Amino acid sequence: MKIRLEALREQFKEHKLTPQRRVVLQTLLENQDQHMSAEEVYVLAKEKDSEIGFATIYRTLDLLADLNIVHKLNFGDGRSRYELCNLPSEHHHHHHLVCLNCNQILEVKEDLLQQLETLIEREHGFQIVDHRVQFYGYCSDCKEK
Repeated sequence: MKIRLEALREQFKEHKLTPQRRVVLQTLLENQDQHMSAEEVYVLAKEKDSEIGFATIYRTLDLLADLNIVHKLNFGDGRSRYELCNLPSEHHHHHHLVCLNCNQILEVKEDLLQQLETLIEREHGFQIVDHRVQFYGYCSDCKEK
């Protein structure tokens, strides 16, 4: 499901949605299926606003993470990557498959952990609000090589 800029305005209620922040958000929205690094966001944002600086990209991504608009992810490749958070109507975000050879990141939409969460909540009195799962291995292309 694609997220639109209008759906994110409420999360900016205490922060100004500057033209630069709008460019970063629009870049993320146009690439929702990607897990982009700050460098990749910068390259694409620069096409929209040639004046935008790298520091602005970092500050904006940090703000977006603080506002729970993006997730800052670490896949063990030395670079943080960013993806838009789920819509409020969705309980959990998806899981990731990370190829150790080509660094491709695939999304797994299925969430089969609900039964485990229920058991953990019941046995430990712990309210789970989210979880993250990453699987590391080799994609079908790399596995065949």
